Amino acid sequence: MAGNTLTVNSSLQCPHGGAVQIITTNTRAKADGGFIATIADTFVVSGCPFQIPATPPIPSPCVTVQWLVPDTRVKVNGSFTLSQSSVGLCLSATQLPQGPVTVANTQTKVSSM
Repeated sequence: MAGNTLTVNSSLQCPHGGAVQIITTNTRAKADGGFIATIADTFVVSGCPFQIPATPPIPSPCVTVQWLVPDTRVKVNGSFTLSQSSVGLCLSATQLPQGPVTVANTQTKVSSM
């Protein structure tokens, strides 16, 4: 699998439209001006409107992303990088899977696998 490398400037969303913020400890490697994201970084979801259907509905927003399939050939600071082809799962506060993360936009100058 190959795809454009994710950076802190990439736009990611949970399956319900919440925005994913990438918080990285990488201060060395950049792609197109943004620090490259790795599997060791923190991914925080905000603005997820998801509710469990019940009476009354139970709020269960996505709050974080767990990456299941990172790039397998490229590392930054000892951690595998992430790209458009990486697979991440959005989780609720109780760690319940809520669906896959969507890469809405990323840089196009560097590709990784």
